[in-house]
Amino acid sequence: MTWRLFRFFLFQLAGALLGRFLLRGVSPVQGAVLGLLAASLLWVLIDLRRGAKLLLWLKRGETATPARVDGLWGEVADRIWRLVKARERKVADSEARLEEFLAAIQASPNGVILLDRSHRIEWCNETAAVHFGFDPKKDVMQHIGNLLRDPLFAGYLAGEDYLHEVVILGPRSTASRPVRLAVHLHRYGEGRKLLLSRDVTALEQAEAMRRDFVANVSHEIRTPLTVLTGFVETLQTLPLNEEERTRYLNLMAAQAGRMQTLVNDLLTLSRLEGSPPPGGKEWVSVHALLALCEQEGRALSTVLTEQGEMLHDLQVEDAEDAEIAGSHVELLSAMSNLLNNAIRYTPAGGRIEVKWQRLPDGRAEFSVRDSGPGIAPEHIPRLTERFYRVDSSRSRETGGTGLGLAIVKHVAQRHGAELGIDSQPGHGSRFTIVFPAARVRRLPA
Repeated sequence: MTWRLFRFFLFQLAGALLGRFLLRGVSPVQGAVLGLLAASLLWVLIDLRRGAKLLLWLKRGETATPARVDGLWGEVADRIWRLVKARERKVADSEARLEEFLAAIQASPNGVILLDRSHRIEWCNETAAVHFGFDPKKDVMQHIGNLLRDPLFAGYLAGEDYLHEVVILGPRSTASRPVRLAVHLHRYGEGRKLLLSRDVTALEQAEAMRRDFVANVSHEIRTPLTVLTGFVETLQTLPLNEEERTRYLNLMAAQAGRMQTLVNDLLTLSRLEGSPPPGGKEWVSVHALLALCEQEGRALSTVLTEQGEMLHDLQVEDAEDAEIAGSHVELLSAMSNLLNNAIRYTPAGGRIEVKWQRLPDGRAEFSVRDSGPGIAPEHIPRLTERFYRVDSSRSRETGGTGLGLAIVKHVAQRHGAELGIDSQPGHGSRFTIVFPAARVRRLPA
């Protein structure tokens, strides 16, 4: 600033000297005054021209490059340009943070909707759009009540009590595939609201399954316990001969064995669901597995024979000596369950075929075919559900727990295999476990 004042006074002095020199013959003093005025006017005109250039630069908004202005206005222009660039950097940083924040909300598994004071949609993420069937662009500034017409939500929105959430049916919910959404409103800002939604369909289905599971387990255990209690009371109150006592004790042992089998199956399912899948380093002999299955199957068939049934025609075919990568205990459990089911539900004198074969695509198939009564098509999709039985009375008579196929399904999934069920009423059933090629290898001859 001092240098600029010095230049101004020097310019004035030069004008005064020039005027005094030009008018020295008339009046040196008047010449100096006129020169001084002329220099001042010229300085003002130059300064106005610089200001006009700065004003034009500001009007055009050409902030990408600084204004080319000299003098004091040049300094003003340079400082303005620096302030503008600093503000642009702050705006860019704010926009980048906003984009990151919105991207984080978009990645959220929960739906997020921003509502203004009038309950109109200001913004929503893709999850909320999927939950409620919104269009994130077209439905902006639409009233939430016009798009979400659930009566429970309408009462919740109007009630102004947002300390709890409400569970409503999703707009795309159907009778066969219900969709349950938990919706929670939160106040923020000046009259605005934040609406959060999450899909709780799986949680509610899991809770329903848990309740059904507890009820089924209680029912399955209650029956043999009732029988045992009755027999104990009989032994305690009635005078029985040795033959009657032996018969009652045998029946009590059978019921206790049934409860033991149920507990073992439940523990097996719990272990399968709570442990990591088996790796591919442990190889199990298929020949040994089939031999153990055949041994257990013949023993079970013999037990049923002692109860009045005839021995089944059991055929085991092992076309090759191969190995499976997985758990010996789990594989034996799955294969034995399929064979035991066939023996339990095949009538006296029926034929049961157990077969291991390599498929053309390199996979391997373990199959159990029986000549039993078969299964109606409507039951097949539910056979692997826990405690599901086509004929519950016959299952209990043969000692089944209703958990065998659930165990088989879990073992197959843990080994990357597929469980197949092919059955028709009156034509028997065929159950298969198809193992991936990566888990099967043929032993060298």
